[in-house]
Amino acid sequence: MSTRSEEFSGLSVALITPFKKEQVDYEAFQQQIEFQIQAGTTAIIPVGTTGESPTLDFDEHERVIKAAVEAAAGKIKVMPGTGANSTEEALWLTRQAKKAGADAALVVGPYYNKPMQEGFYQHYKLLAESVDIPICVYNIPGRTGKNIEPSTIIRLAELKNITMVKEATGSLDQATAITANTDLTVLSGDDSLTLPLMAVGGRGVISVVGNIVPKDMIAMCKVFDAGNLEEARRLHFKTFRLCRDMLSLATNPIPIKAAMKMLGRDSGDLRLPLTPLDEKDAVTLRKTLTDYGLM
Repeated sequence: MSTRSEEFSGLSVALITPFKKEQVDYEAFQQQIEFQIQAGTTAIIPVGTTGESPTLDFDEHERVIKAAVEAAAGKIKVMPGTGANSTEEALWLTRQAKKAGADAALVVGPYYNKPMQEGFYQHYKLLAESVDIPICVYNIPGRTGKNIEPSTIIRLAELKNITMVKEATGSLDQATAITANTDLTVLSGDDSLTLPLMAVGGRGVISVVGNIVPKDMIAMCKVFDAGNLEEARRLHFKTFRLCRDMLSLATNPIPIKAAMKMLGRDSGDLRLPLTPLDEKDAVTLRKTLTDYGLM
């Protein structure tokens, strides 16, 4: 299958942002990136939802993107989150990503202000025409408050710099409408829906669990592409239990940061308004990791 940004197919990992005493821990951040390079991950996604981007100020956002590009050193692609509910802010962030040397930009739909479909279109159109960088439309109505309808995404596909969609609506009907009518590279925004989405033309996943099990997610994508559906289903069922039992405990990235700490890859604190996993859920998480074979 040939899609517009086929070079981003497979596993991309939404990185956490490690904090130490409220400051970004750049040394730990570099270690996280090296872990993904060694695993063979396609791309890293810094300063996204999993990276607690709403709690980073502009200076931190810019510095984290630069640090990611430097640590990647051309060995892995970098697609930072540059979305905002202000079009001017999203434009500034996307320009900074381009300036830093990022390979693409992940732009979440404007949140809270709930634009009309024409507003979504004009928002992305301005970014695509102003910054010469591939743009991934990130559609997650559960967080933004409003869906970017398939008809709007199909219209956006007419713009050459709009090359990807991070599909996090949970709707295979919506995903199918996009893959059937465009050549956009559609990536799952839900770990547990990666295989079903690939079955209707998706090309991989922007993953949270990839922070701890990148090789399993890579393997699932590869065996599916090779036509080994039985092995793809086996890996789907295996990772599905981890996704379900870990990510359902609390709002992302609370569980993944707790899991990384339990696995000896301490990612530091969370920034308010996010709070640590409570004791009861921590016991459940430890059992989940043990059952998976990670502990």
